[in-house]
Amino acid sequence: MLLFMLSTYYIILDYTLIIEFSLLKLNSCSIIMTLLFDWMSLLFMSFVLFISSMVIYYSEEYMSEDKYLNRFIFLVVMFVVSMMLLIISPNLISILLGWDGLGLVSYCLVIYYQNIKSFNAGMLTALTNRIGDVAILMSIAWMLNYGSWNYIYYLDIYKNSMEMCLISYLIVIAAMTKSAQIPFSSWLPAAMAAPTPVSSLVHSSTLVTAGVYLLIRFNYSFSCNLLMLLIFISSMTMFMSGLGANFEFDLKKIIALSTLSQLGLMVSILALGDYKLAFFHLLTHALFKALLFMCAGNLIHNMNNCQDIRYMGGLIFHMPLTCAFFCVSNLSLCGIPFLSGFYSKDLIVEFMSMQYLNMFIYVIFYLSIGLTASYSFRLIYYSLTGEFNFISLNCLNESNKKMLKGMFGLILFVVFSGSMLSWLMFPVPYFICLPVLFKTMTLFMIMFGVLIGYEASQFNLSYSLYSLMSINYTYFLSNMWNMPFISTLGVNYYPIKLGYNFYKIVDQGWLEYFGSKNIFNLLMMSSQFMQVLFKNHLKIYFMLMTIWLGVLLIGSL
Repeated sequence: MLLFMLSTYYIILDYTLIIEFSLLKLNSCSIIMTLLFDWMSLLFMSFVLFISSMVIYYSEEYMSEDKYLNRFIFLVVMFVVSMMLLIISPNLISILLGWDGLGLVSYCLVIYYQNIKSFNAGMLTALTNRIGDVAILMSIAWMLNYGSWNYIYYLDIYKNSMEMCLISYLIVIAAMTKSAQIPFSSWLPAAMAAPTPVSSLVHSSTLVTAGVYLLIRFNYSFSCNLLMLLIFISSMTMFMSGLGANFEFDLKKIIALSTLSQLGLMVSILALGDYKLAFFHLLTHALFKALLFMCAGNLIHNMNNCQDIRYMGGLIFHMPLTCAFFCVSNLSLCGIPFLSGFYSKDLIVEFMSMQYLNMFIYVIFYLSIGLTASYSFRLIYYSLTGEFNFISLNCLNESNKKMLKGMFGLILFVVFSGSMLSWLMFPVPYFICLPVLFKTMTLFMIMFGVLIGYEASQFNLSYSLYSLMSINYTYFLSNMWNMPFISTLGVNYYPIKLGYNFYKIVDQGWLEYFGSKNIFNLLMMSSQFMQVLFKNHLKIYFMLMTIWLGVLLIGSL
């Protein structure tokens, strides 16, 4: 709350505070730790701390059966500290510390439930994020030319220099790995192997938004070509994840894919040139997505750890308060008017409609909004309405007081934070001037998406889904355009196959023939020949003697 009030004060005064701690001075060389406090870092920190406090309070009951609860809480706190360091750093070295801290702690949290699936997911997460770490290390090396790693001073001045162009490309690669843009998307749904409170904190407001936050900080130095590349990749990510979520049955994976879709929206509006709108959506999204994960956690907790939405149904009668929270956050995600998601999402789409880039971006934006509404309504249709499809021996209740209190802390912000932040962040409101058709296009697409979601989810008499009737294209669409295979088998299958061929043909083949085995055969044959000679046969000695005499005679002639 204190940070939030402070950020409001900073916005009013348009104030930025840079604090420098001198750690070490040696002759003319000084090592200085720099911290940046402006309205953006303070506001983001207040949101991260608020969500993390609610999540830790929630996980006290959610993880109560866990033997090592304290270790889990410590890991979450370490995660939050790493995020704080990343937010207040105007320096690439300290950003790398926070960035690596996020990566390492997220690996520990993803493999928290120790089984093969968790280990695989953790490895995929860690190795994908490692690419981003390498990109930041390379940008640190390129910044050696500037005499300081405080990038914040150089963004505008060296905007057109070759070094800053290269650094901005590397930063975009780093942000794409952390924010799971194409082609690094497959780790985010895989990371759902982590406990649900972790998904709520890490995969809504902190880890995945770190990449977007870094892009927001660096956005002054991006060239037009880089922004065009970025908007293409992010819009395709948004579309791909929206499609994938409509075919998914795992509750947490659906919410993870919706996170991916919203990240694509943030990055694409940033690439269109408005970083403030991207930050606005980042904050509102963090709130409703954290609540959505918390509700999902409560449902899974009561469903005896079952995550398949086909086993749910009719939960609105058994768990009314959780389902109410679930519905509100889902509607906020869709962009239903006057919830928090509407203020940021609608503004982003109208801002995009105001300026004409090309038809592709326009269509993809509106399709993605329709798909968001579609999978959200599909989720509600499966889990909250209809008949209860789980085992009859169940204990569905809402006696989890701490979990409900943690969720109740977020619900007010999910409803009111959009309007509050729009008044706070934009002292001069955006002027939107559009025809009635364009203005209502967003609402029309939401309604159309809801209708499609309802129709596609319906069962026919044989209980096979309409959406899964044609298997040819479904497998491709539901599997994130085969990205999980490309990220796993695509990366390690061919090197391993090449190694096998090398081993079989070269190591066990020609090298054996020309090397050890053949040398052994030659030595053995020559030694066997020598053995025949040295067996003291008289006729051999006579034969050798005649050969020797013959040679001598020929030589004398």
